[in-house]
Amino acid sequence: MSYTIIIPARFASTRLPGKPLLDLVGKPMIQRVVEQANLCQANRVIVATDDQRIADAVTPYGTEVCMTRSDHQSGTERLAEVVKNAGIADDEIIVNIQGDEPLIQPQLVDQVAQLLLDDPSSPMATLGTAINDAEQIQDPNAVKVVVDKNGRALYFSRAPIPFSREGEWPAEYYLRHIGMYGYRAGFLDQYIHMEVSPLEQIEKLEQLRVLWHGYSIKLAKAVIEPGLGVDTQADLEKVRAIIQASLR
Repeated sequence: MSYTIIIPARFASTRLPGKPLLDLVGKPMIQRVVEQANLCQANRVIVATDDQRIADAVTPYGTEVCMTRSDHQSGTERLAEVVKNAGIADDEIIVNIQGDEPLIQPQLVDQVAQLLLDDPSSPMATLGTAINDAEQIQDPNAVKVVVDKNGRALYFSRAPIPFSREGEWPAEYYLRHIGMYGYRAGFLDQYIHMEVSPLEQIEKLEQLRVLWHGYSIKLAKAVIEPGLGVDTQADLEKVRAIIQASLR
């Protein structure tokens, strides 16, 4: 399998300043992410950052780094800059791994890339996972997605979709979106020049811009449950405990 992984990593973080460099059992978080990326079938792994401290943390291990501007409004803009600066061909498949996903499973990353390899008509791909409790269906922080019979996303929402008119919420019909994306490299430049859609402004979901402009997003159910990302101090402590336990 041939594809490229890009890992955007910013030093600034509202909840956890310097998050990519926080210690995870003897290694900075960004290095843990890179190690997981290196277990994937990708032929290239690039860390994209606007901070020299992050670059200095990974280059001793031979990791490719692309320095990017600091004024990007989204991670997608940063990816597009990397594609341009690194001379990546338009038909190359790019999978975006966030720099705060030290427990990301290689199977999921490869699965996203395979979705695009199997469906040349889709410019973008992502994953969902089953929602196992009604409370999460109602949680606006858990983004729900519905798909058509061909595995293409119909809509993403913070609201419970599909809505149950009968007032019952059978969990087997609900998918929570996993925020990991695959792209055809040329589509990234198209995306950043698309007009912002009213749907994404209402929902605060960037991927709705793609659907609004008539492009498809291929989506499949994740082959395994995703690992915990690090958004808060509590998440950080949980991930440290998981890594520590795996080393015993």
